[in-house]
Amino acid sequence: MPDLLLELRSEEIPARMQRKAAGDLRKMLTDGLVEAGLTYEAAREYWTPRRLALDIRGLTARSKDIREEIKGPATSAPEQAVQGFLRKAGLASIAEAHVHSDPKKGDFYVAHISKPGRAAEDIIAELVPGIIRSFPWPKSMRWGPASARPGSLRWVRPLQSIVCTFGPETEEPVVVDFDIDGIRSGNVTYGHRFHAPGEFTVRRFDDYVSKLEAAKVVLDAERRKEIILADARNLAFANGLDLVEDEGLLEEVSGLVEWPVVLMGEFEQDFLAIPPEVIRLTIRANQKCFVTRPQGAGEDLSNRFILVANIEAKDGGKEIAHGNGKVVRARLSDALYFWKTDQGDLPDFGELKASAEKFGLDLKKPLDQRMARLDHLNVTFHAKLGTQGARVERIKRLAEELAPVVGADPALARRAALLAKADLQTEMVGEFPELQGAMGRKYALLEGEHPSVAAAAEEHYKPQGPSDRVPTDPVSVAVALADKLDTLTGFWAIDEKPTGSKDPFALRRAALGVVRILIENRVRLALTSIFAKAFANFAGGANQQSDLLAFFHDRLKVYLRDQGARHDLIDAVITPQSDDLLQIVRRVEALGSFLDGDDGRNLLAGTKRAANILAAEEKKKTLVAETVEPALFREDAEKSLFAAVNQAEKEAGQAIQNEDFSAAMLALSVLREPVDSFFERVLVNDGDQAVRANRLALLARIRAATDQVADFSKIAG
Repeated sequence: MPDLLLELRSEEIPARMQRKAAGDLRKMLTDGLVEAGLTYEAAREYWTPRRLALDIRGLTARSKDIREEIKGPATSAPEQAVQGFLRKAGLASIAEAHVHSDPKKGDFYVAHISKPGRAAEDIIAELVPGIIRSFPWPKSMRWGPASARPGSLRWVRPLQSIVCTFGPETEEPVVVDFDIDGIRSGNVTYGHRFHAPGEFTVRRFDDYVSKLEAAKVVLDAERRKEIILADARNLAFANGLDLVEDEGLLEEVSGLVEWPVVLMGEFEQDFLAIPPEVIRLTIRANQKCFVTRPQGAGEDLSNRFILVANIEAKDGGKEIAHGNGKVVRARLSDALYFWKTDQGDLPDFGELKASAEKFGLDLKKPLDQRMARLDHLNVTFHAKLGTQGARVERIKRLAEELAPVVGADPALARRAALLAKADLQTEMVGEFPELQGAMGRKYALLEGEHPSVAAAAEEHYKPQGPSDRVPTDPVSVAVALADKLDTLTGFWAIDEKPTGSKDPFALRRAALGVVRILIENRVRLALTSIFAKAFANFAGGANQQSDLLAFFHDRLKVYLRDQGARHDLIDAVITPQSDDLLQIVRRVEALGSFLDGDDGRNLLAGTKRAANILAAEEKKKTLVAETVEPALFREDAEKSLFAAVNQAEKEAGQAIQNEDFSAAMLALSVLREPVDSFFERVLVNDGDQAVRANRLALLARIRAATDQVADFSKIAG
């Protein structure tokens, strides 16, 4: 079976685009080949900064001949229908169609279509130019004289050459010939820009890879990553250091080089006074370098960093390392200036008194000054939701309210909420927005705040996503909940809710954050009472409470399904009024355990049967007695069921009051045998209307007893 090699070589592709682009190329080409009637055994994509490559193995040499029949309208159909059939079938006139007969439907037209197979080379030569022209780059460009023409070729960076060869291992492969804007496909490519810029010919994938390697190009991105990581670890270890590993940076750097060469640079020890996070972010963002730490030194960093060059320099890389060091020192110098400035008085210190008095801030403390300035400058949070200062005031009140519920000191929660957004006015966060929260924590500790207050400055933003950890310190929990609930109630009040896939204010993430904080910290919270207090800050918000609660139910369902809970059990437990998320989770857990046993499964079958009969009779408006009258019982099974329902209803109700849902399930389990006996021995639809109404009332009691725990009618099975 023949193999296909495709290489699209260009100027340097941005690292962030390479992996997806290679995957898009593989999908577009393989989908096109399959649609054209070809099959293949395997396909794998590769990428470097200057090339996207595909290796497709076991591609059929020719598509199969196709013979098909397209059924058309009746021969008596109007002309419009006949013309539509001709267009669909690709026939020039109705004379080219055949007439078939059906004993029931009469005569109708049929088109007999015959399409001969095509050579794979022809299909590829047709597909690839179309893929190149329609390629989904996030950004693309035109270049050269041709760029002035409408419809000229666009690519992420100027496209320079195309390799496209096809053939079996036992024969010389052919070049699949096509042309796109003057770039003709061939079997010639080029190696490393500096080490091996000359051209060379390739035949198929295996010799393509080996010749590239000889020309100082490592084609496989995963192998480049392995080389970089291993060399970086070894170089750090040889200097008594540990590499601070960073998967995201490793991915990016592997997309910047074709021939990775790992080097070490350094900066002055004085810069180690800057927090490690700032050093790491500065070096990462500006120079794409890794930081190191002394072996066994915990979080402290060393003054050495690891860089990855794309060239083997004659001096062993000394000049490259020196040049990178100069840039790193300049950036760290800026960071050191920001770090020191943030610990001093603000230049507009004298104008902050009114804001300080409003919030009870101590202007002797740098972080308090920044909070006062946030309020003084009237920094906008959202055009319809006011300033950051007003928002901090709301969060502060809500955090105080929540503190006793989550076991936090209200005074610490209030102080933490006041300082939580203060670092937005620091120079460091202005330069590095990614450090928002982390710098608040550092500055809070520097000015002697309680550790819980400092932790909340960073942790109140958490969790940022499904894999992020939730805060556990009670003060952090109080402020994190207050922050997220203020955001949600605010945007609901102004009717800015997520729609479809659009969620510009990350409200789904905020709600999921509340869900995770409450459940994973086992916090009981009546959301409706908190909504009432939070919505009181916004005009018209009170009308949105039930809608916001339904939104939380949706997020809770997503969370529980991700945890492996059955969707029908969640639906059975949640009611529109359920506002204690932890209680819902406990109910689902208890219900799941109960239904895993024989008692639960059998009771489910019985109660569903009772509910179905009752629902059918209610739909027919059959009389159902308001209460069960024991005097109308005719069978022992009725008496036994009535006694069991009374006992189960009472015990389950008491267990639910005690919030012991497992005990509630156990109480219901006594219904299993009497329900089974009732349906075996008793005819519900008795000829006597009073008896029938009484028996239906007994079924209603079964439904009412089980509904205390869950709506069994929503459970599958």
